Amino acid sequence: MEVFFLGTNASTPHRYRFLPSIVIRRKGELFMFDCGEGTQYRFLRSGLGVNKDMRIFISHMHGDHYLGLPGLIQTFSLLGRTKPLYIYGPPPLKKLLDFLFEETKTRIGYEVHYLAIENRVLVNTHEYQIVAKLTQHTIPNFAFAFIEKPKPGRFNREKAEELGIPRGRLWKKLQLGFTIKTPSGLIVKPEDVLGPPREGIKIVYTGDTRYDESLVSFAVNADLLIHDATFEEKLEKDAAESGHSTSVQAAKIARLSRAKFLFLFHYSSRYNEDLTIMLKEARSVFPRTFLSRDKLIVDIKKTEHYISLSFREF
Repeated sequence: MEVFFLGTNASTPHRYRFLPSIVIRRKGELFMFDCGEGTQYRFLRSGLGVNKDMRIFISHMHGDHYLGLPGLIQTFSLLGRTKPLYIYGPPPLKKLLDFLFEETKTRIGYEVHYLAIENRVLVNTHEYQIVAKLTQHTIPNFAFAFIEKPKPGRFNREKAEELGIPRGRLWKKLQLGFTIKTPSGLIVKPEDVLGPPREGIKIVYTGDTRYDESLVSFAVNADLLIHDATFEEKLEKDAAESGHSTSVQAAKIARLSRAKFLFLFHYSSRYNEDLTIMLKEARSVFPRTFLSRDKLIVDIKKTEHYISLSFREF
């Protein structure tokens, strides 16, 4: 699984950072969280592809989190997208986009489906689910958790051969969780040849939020927590008044939730390229903290025994 950071700034575009947007890529499927201005430029430069299975989640109706969406939708059409696009957002978002495209006579050459966000599971497949949670901001904002479901345990080839199970279709059925019958008539259950289930990857993105301890249970055991860190700790009062968090508050949520890694996100434009103070503050509370940055790709690999991250840029 990979996380692409397309924009990491807050409120206004910055010389070094575009407005908020991240994309998770899993098995070729794309999941975008927020779509600030400039997102389509970063998206096209990333090589993610305009005609992939894709869902977009908008955390709230502040402009820095959704104003890149009309341009992205139109650009996808101009570049030949044919697959449906699924957009999850606050109810006013559909009304706003419908009005914009109707008034400008803009034709979109593919289906766009709008689904209203609620405090619940938004997407549930046999491999993953995406859950929304209301946070404390100046207007309703939703955090999102992308949760892979447990994967089947490792297949024991030696045990399968001992049981006389021929390679091929029957091995595959057992790996998918089905009970099978061997040519000799033996009934074999998946647990007879599979190790214990393996945990999937969990990624939590907060959108905009004040320090909110209800996020602890929502983010519990997250492999990646991407948390609002708009200000350094000395501006805690400013953070509270504007509905945001400090780097230290983000680190506290990471520590309390037993997250594996924390990525600070949504920086105030008062900070230039050097964000060392925010990283230092957060690491004093939660050592496994990193700075998100525009054009960063984080590759995540997880086994039964460890999780590893690697970094590159697009």
